[in-house]
Amino acid sequence: MDFEAIKKAAEKYGPDMTKFLRDMIAIPSESCEEKGVVHRIKEEMEKLGYDKVEIDGLGNVIGWMGKGDKIIAIDSHIDTVGIGNINNWTDDPYKGYETDKIIYGRGGSDQEGGMASATYGARIMKDLGLIPEGYKIMVVGSVQEEDCDGMCWQYIYNVDKIVPEFVISTEPTDGGIYRGHRGRMEIRVDVKGVSCHGSAPERGDNAIYKMADILQDVRALNENPADDKVEIKGLVKMLDPKYNPEHYEDARFLGRGTCTVSQIFYTSPSRCAVADSCAISIDRRMTAGETYKTCLKEIEDLPSVKKYGDDVKVSMYWYDRPAWTGEVYKTECFFPTWINKESAPHVKALADAYHALWGQERIWADDKAKSTRVGRPLIDKWTFSTNGVAIQGRYGIPCVGFGPGAESQAHAPNEITWKQDLVVCASVLAAAPMLYKPEAGKGSATSFRQELTGNDIK
Repeated sequence: MDFEAIKKAAEKYGPDMTKFLRDMIAIPSESCEEKGVVHRIKEEMEKLGYDKVEIDGLGNVIGWMGKGDKIIAIDSHIDTVGIGNINNWTDDPYKGYETDKIIYGRGGSDQEGGMASATYGARIMKDLGLIPEGYKIMVVGSVQEEDCDGMCWQYIYNVDKIVPEFVISTEPTDGGIYRGHRGRMEIRVDVKGVSCHGSAPERGDNAIYKMADILQDVRALNENPADDKVEIKGLVKMLDPKYNPEHYEDARFLGRGTCTVSQIFYTSPSRCAVADSCAISIDRRMTAGETYKTCLKEIEDLPSVKKYGDDVKVSMYWYDRPAWTGEVYKTECFFPTWINKESAPHVKALADAYHALWGQERIWADDKAKSTRVGRPLIDKWTFSTNGVAIQGRYGIPCVGFGPGAESQAHAPNEITWKQDLVVCASVLAAAPMLYKPEAGKGSATSFRQELTGNDIK
């Protein structure tokens, strides 16, 4: 393979990728509102000569290169979070600007930059004859990831009936190749009370006061150590072989689980009455060795939850928000943990491509990128969650990550991505399929996959 030709092709397409990314940034595309950016991506793929471009029932845009029966997929979610407080932005997040090194605007790193690199990476494959015999390349612009990680791939797997041999996620990887991440689940805690007039609160049962006790216990679960000095042992315990004998090494690779209260709700007859219900949402990040059952039971076993008995209900959220097409795919808000072996063929294909093109270390485009990349291993993991929770965590389809941008830019004001990252990513994506050797795999590619719930999701 002519790696210099691949690099030159990626560099040649650099200005086109920049323009394409800026066009996507300029189209607001929060979850369930991606129609405009979907059609802009379809237009770009058709301009580049994709063999087929389609939009499925959920609204995912899918471009195909090649004619084989086996599939190598590249996934980029194309929805973004909102902009938050506009006063935290120095420039318009949807118009932004570019310099010789960076592109500014919402979605640049998370993660329309990955869509730009993937779209042009497949074009480079076609230009240079890099699609392996018997394969076709599937480039996906997936929807609703920010709302419900992986639900888009549940639809692709179960409704579109598409099962790739492996998938490359272009979520931002800070110049590294990522082989897994923690899972997550969304937990709800409801507390019942009894309302009464606020002038005599002793007549009622204030649900907010009950919840205040539970909030402190949830905080302790996240922050406490794991020794016998505390009643509530902290989630850090899963890094200890004493508590997690089978998976503590995987847990140390991924990092400890966490929990935080992300929302709070209440009901009350008025501002001069005792609250008769209170509820919270808990964002729970799960490391290796934890299951959905253990995560729910940890909340159920908190001293304050036990104290209030039947007045407390702990449950898992479900997601059923309509896509921009109107389609509804109802699913549980449980997103399984997964890790690949470093020796897995699809991980090695990306690593070999990177080494041949760019050397042994992560590269950086400027000092801001350098500050987060120097000293970190090339093969690593994400801190946050991706569509890999469905692709590999739920369905066991091997998944690996390499994408432009940085996790630190995700959901942040003044989001940027680096032009050099677009070029590097497009070149690695273009080279990796020809270096993929499935016969080199020994056993499963998976180091760890989390137990599923068994719920009937269709």
